[in-house]
Amino acid sequence: MGEPPSSDLVSAQGPPADAAQLLAVAERAARAAGQILLERFAGGADAIGAISSKSTATDLVSEADLAAELAIRAVLTRDCPDDAVMGEEGDDTPGISGRRWIVDPLDGTINYLYGLGAWCVSIACEGLAGVVLDPLTGELFASPVAPGAPSTCNGVPLVPTRPESLAQSLVATGFGYSSAVREAQAPIVAGLLPQVRDIRRAGSAALDLAWTAAGRLDAYFEYGVHPWDIAAGTLLCAGSGVQVHVLAGDEVLPGGILAAGPAIADELLALAQPR
Repeated sequence: MGEPPSSDLVSAQGPPADAAQLLAVAERAARAAGQILLERFAGGADAIGAISSKSTATDLVSEADLAAELAIRAVLTRDCPDDAVMGEEGDDTPGISGRRWIVDPLDGTINYLYGLGAWCVSIACEGLAGVVLDPLTGELFASPVAPGAPSTCNGVPLVPTRPESLAQSLVATGFGYSSAVREAQAPIVAGLLPQVRDIRRAGSAALDLAWTAAGRLDAYFEYGVHPWDIAAGTLLCAGSGVQVHVLAGDEVLPGGILAAGPAIADELLALAQPR
């Protein structure tokens, strides 16, 4: 508890690279995917296309997800042909550069399918640069371009909140697709609710992390996240001074992530443990 994130989540891969150039690639890829998603979102169910399930009957993927990831991979193949790619919807592809891109073409698929606004594109060159694009608002959250520089939203530095106590904090979380995982998550949330200002569940881990970095949330935690959910968001938080910690899972709950300011991180870590 309280240790930095493990290497398979947010650590750098391979030799140093120019963060500004990598961010430019990430932005091009995100905008290519975002344009497709916006057009299909505006077109409704017919434009979104066929929907199928993945890990459970409630874990869905649409033709829009797949088309967005293809657009991202096309940009990465053109601009960074020697880099590896891990995508939520496609096969992992090897590389020879020592760098790996981790992409979620549509984080918040259920929101997207229901016509709700909390969905985004998340792209990271692992441990080096990352962006989270909200196509509906036009907001592009970007990790720092150089050591010591801040994370930004549309070029404006992100400023997180600094609550002095957990009781003053607005905390976001998310829930798994498995009923067994949800059952294990329920007592954590029930125990936390009386101790905080309130709890939010937007349905997009990448946006939750971006909003925590931007001061729209005071903290965020979630079990069962995947690398593509958090690879860009954890970079945003680190670049804005928000602490990021790994949550150890148990026999039911997969491991997770927690992001919070230093004044509340330890207390939240204690309360977010499996019951």
